[in-house]
Order: sequence, then C-alpha cells, then structure tokens
Amino acid sequence: MSTAPAHTLNLCGVLFEAKRIVDAHSRHFLALSVVFLLPLSFSLIIFPTLQLSLTRSYVVSTQFFVFDTPDIQQNLTVHLLYSLFVYIFFLGAIATITYSTCHGFYGRPVNIFPAMKSLIYSFFPLVSTTIAAQLILSLISLTFLLFFTVIIKMGENLGFDTNYNSNYFMASFAFMSAALGLCLIYFQVNWSLACVIVVAESKWGFEPLRRSSYLVKGMRSVSLALMLFFGVMIGFWVWMNSNDVMHFDAVDGWRSWPFGVQVVIGTSLLTLLLLQNTAAITVLYMYCKALHGELAIEIVEEFAREYVSLPFDDEKVPHVVTVVPA
Repeated sequence: MSTAPAHTLNLCGVLFEAKRIVDAHSRHFLALSVVFLLPLSFSLIIFPTLQLSLTRSYVVSTQFFVFDTPDIQQNLTVHLLYSLFVYIFFLGAIATITYSTCHGFYGRPVNIFPAMKSLIYSFFPLVSTTIAAQLILSLISLTFLLFFTVIIKMGENLGFDTNYNSNYFMASFAFMSAALGLCLIYFQVNWSLACVIVVAESKWGFEPLRRSSYLVKGMRSVSLALMLFFGVMIGFWVWMNSNDVMHFDAVDGWRSWPFGVQVVIGTSLLTLLLLQNTAAITVLYMYCKALHGELAIEIVEEFAREYVSLPFDDEKVPHVVTVVPA
C-alpha cells in the first residue's frame, strides 16, 4: 500500500494540503468559485457603496436646508434581500467546494455536475444546521444578558446606586462582553466542522454540532488558528476594499477606472481567500478523522469494495494519507 508523506497536524499542514487539492483541480474549483464565490465576494465589497448611494438618494435638498428622510422600510427590505443573497451563495459554495475537496482528498474523480448535484441534497440540511447553531448561540447570548441584568437589579434592590456612566459599570460590561465573546468563540471552534459533516456524512440539525465537537477534540488549537487566520485576513480585506470603493465613489464616481480596478482586484483576492478557507476546513475534518482512527477504516472499506475482485498491483493500491501530531 503506497503512503503519502506524513503531514503535521498544524495550521501549515492543513493549508498545504488544501492548496495541493485546489491546485490539482484548479479548473474545477475555478468554475465553482465563479458560480458561487465570485458573486458573494463582489457583493461583500460593493454593498457599502450601494448602501451609501441609496442613502444619498433619500436626501431632499432645499435652498437653505437639507432634510435626511430615509425610507426605513425600503432600507430594511434591501438589507434582508442582501442577507438572503449572501446566505444562499454561501451555502452553495460550502456544499459544492466541500464535496469536491473530499473527493480530491481521497483521490477520486472531481467533476462539476456531481458537485452541483450535491447542493440539492445538502442545501436544506445546511440550512437546518445553521439555524440550530444560531439558536444555541442566541440562547447563550440571551442568558448572559439576563444574568447581567439580574445582577444590576439585585444591586439596586440592595441599595446600591447604579451609575451607567461610571467606570465600574463600563468595566463590568466589558468583562461580561469579553466572557460572552470567549464563550461564543469556544462554541464556534467546536462547531467548525459542522457544515463539512452535513455534506460528507449527510447529517443535519443538532447532530453535526455534536459530531463536530467530538471530532475536533485534540485539534481545537488548529481549528482556532484556522478560524483566526482566515477571519482576520478576510475581515481586513473586506474592510479595506470597502473603504477604498466608497472613497472612489465619493471622489471619482462609479465610472472611473480606479474604481473598476479596485473592485476587480478586491473581488478576485477575496474569492481566493474564501475558496482556500472552505477547502482548509474540509482538510481539517479529514485530519480530525485520521486522528480518531476513522480515516484509515474508510479507506480500507473503500479499497475492499472497489478492488475485491481485482488482482493487486501498484496502480490499484489506494493513496493513504499519514498524519502526525505537531
């Protein structure tokens, strides 16, 4: 049985393997990126400018005064439609790219039509899983808020004067916010593999969250590093390009060539970051399964199913990935 070089279970090992899979099927992942990630990236960069233009269209000028009369209902409708657009394309990218990365990791053929077909079976399970995760996170946030409110009310009932502008109150609020943030990050790290599990194992609802918490044990540091690495890079890139695009709109207008160049460059690099992020999370899922001894079992079962009636030779020996702890 041929064995690939051992990969270290750290951030660099995950990024290297994800890049190898994407480069090996570059045309396939390019097609998926154009369909799902490119519109998503374009909308993330251009939406602040679009929002600014819509706000300006509601300004009514007179000879001496300028009255700002925003249409709240129309703004809400635009934001809801934009959120729905981002959500649909995000789930489409997760389903198809995860499916393709899994097949590329195993060395199976990677085709565009099976990848698109996987979206049909994975879309609604992904919706149910994301709703389940958001429900739990919302309940946790509400619990923290209620706890903080109860503490304040108990202090007031005991005769303490609550000054909402005091340094003590602000420090207490900052402490509770930091505790809530750490708690939410902890759950995000434990659930980082949930969407991959939905696509790869056909689970949905709360089950992928539980399964992800099991698989990520021993790899939480890698999951956190991956989340921080791409979170910081994607967040900074979106913020920087959005500000630049808004500046071009204010100074030169939509038709200026710097505006077009900025949008093209920003959208292209953001698409690449989102693609590598999705592929890296899928590779992390594979490494977590290898760490728990599940990946070797799957390879043996697939080998026995596909080659049970064939003679053993070098061309029909499966490709096994070996991983070692960092």
